[in-house]
Amino acid sequence: MKYRLTNLEGKIPYDIHGPVFFVGAGLILFFTALAIVAGPQVDNIFGTVQAWIANYSGWFYVLVMNVILLFCIYLLFSRFGNIRLGGKGAKPEFSTISWFAMLFSAGMGIGLLFYGVAEPMFHYVANPQADPGSVDAARKAMDFTFLHWGLHPWGVYALVGLALAFCGFNLKLPLSIRTAFFSVLGDRIHGPIGNLIDILATVATLFGVATSLGLGVQQVNAGLSHLFEIPQNPGVQVALIAGITGLATWSVVRGLDGGIRRVSEINIFIALGLLLFVIVLGPTLFILNGLVENIGYYIQHLPELATWNETYEATDWQNGWTVFYWGWWIAWSPFVGMFIARVSYGRTVREFLSGVLFVPTAVTFIWLTAFGNSAIYIERFGAGGLAKAVQENIPVSLFVFLESFPLATVTSLLGVAVVISFFVTSSDSGSMVIDIITAGGNPDPPKPQRLFWAITEGGVAAALLMGGGLVALQTAAITTGLPFALVILLMCYSVYKGFRQYLGEEKAVVLTTRDGETIKAGGEVGPAPKESPSS
Repeated sequence: MKYRLTNLEGKIPYDIHGPVFFVGAGLILFFTALAIVAGPQVDNIFGTVQAWIANYSGWFYVLVMNVILLFCIYLLFSRFGNIRLGGKGAKPEFSTISWFAMLFSAGMGIGLLFYGVAEPMFHYVANPQADPGSVDAARKAMDFTFLHWGLHPWGVYALVGLALAFCGFNLKLPLSIRTAFFSVLGDRIHGPIGNLIDILATVATLFGVATSLGLGVQQVNAGLSHLFEIPQNPGVQVALIAGITGLATWSVVRGLDGGIRRVSEINIFIALGLLLFVIVLGPTLFILNGLVENIGYYIQHLPELATWNETYEATDWQNGWTVFYWGWWIAWSPFVGMFIARVSYGRTVREFLSGVLFVPTAVTFIWLTAFGNSAIYIERFGAGGLAKAVQENIPVSLFVFLESFPLATVTSLLGVAVVISFFVTSSDSGSMVIDIITAGGNPDPPKPQRLFWAITEGGVAAALLMGGGLVALQTAAITTGLPFALVILLMCYSVYKGFRQYLGEEKAVVLTTRDGETIKAGGEVGPAPKESPSS
């Protein structure tokens, strides 16, 4: 591949695709430095940028997310559903139960812990479609929360994951976002257009992960403040980022099996324990009734709510919620999509889409109902005051919520522990994905490069927190998600065209890989031509 820098003599451990690595890293460092240099003015700058993008591009985010979900549902029931990832003879690498467990781990993250209590409470006391504190407000609160965490984000993840799995397993192409466009671009994926796609993916993923890390460290700080009266301020949060990033670098050094896998097992165990604790000791019947009703209400109102744009209300409520989420999920999609692709070998397209769309969504709905409905119950029928606490300080909402349960100190400590563990796995996994992209699709790039990206993620999260707090994090997600939304939209057409070529319904594209092999859309591999355009 052109411009590929590798360590041929073994003196320096690196494997870099030059344009993507240097331009991507340069853009990230430039915007981070700008946030630091701007100082006191940065808060206003972030707020203005976020408002402008949300006001003028919110409709586009809504359109893109709906197109992607509808496209995934079409593939699920289409003739393409019988295509097996890896070829006709491929067998799943993991059992169905293990596969579901890994999808569950991908769906559980810092965001659910941060917003699981806070978001339903916010919508309960303030949303443009119901009177504050009413029964209808309670229903709408859960409906909006389900919209933001349900099928739409998993549709984006499923699309990216399917594209990467198909290209990687069926066509033997490198794990890089550019390769998902082979059916449209052919050998041009090796040129400037392919570089641009990977640069956008790198920047979007970095800021998407940094947003999650920023939210996570705010919650860790809030939990420690709640338990031990440690101050909540950017200085403490930066120190926490430094310490937790140190744990992430340890995980990087330990490797996938020795580090991230073990930490993932620990955080899933703790998170499930916390979930069962709330269901069993909380308003159990209210939660179970609410789960059935919330899902029914979501299904009934999904078309209406998914296409709502505040046109006639003339409000800007959606900008801080739905538009932020859609930008965040799009920015996260290369990260989660690549993880899903790597564990889905041997599944048919129909199995893949069914599992990725519905299993994590179901688990997420159980989590949100357990925490969200319990919070609403406390506010409506219990001691109250939770909504006020949430509005005053979002990161502390989980810990104020746990005060209504026995063993509040113990569960709060567990909450802090699980946020930290998710922080570590997000940083490590995110740095791994970015490193793979910037190494031209090498699935096992040198560890020093992953260390670079892990440290960069922590540094960007710290800079955003110092510069503008939650507003800066939201702006980073929305801004970087916007250009990548165009890439995702084009990916729908590329996947459709690639499937047709694979089934022989269109003329196969002949593509030269970086290793000098010739690949057709049907996955046939042959010797390289003497003059390879990618050499």
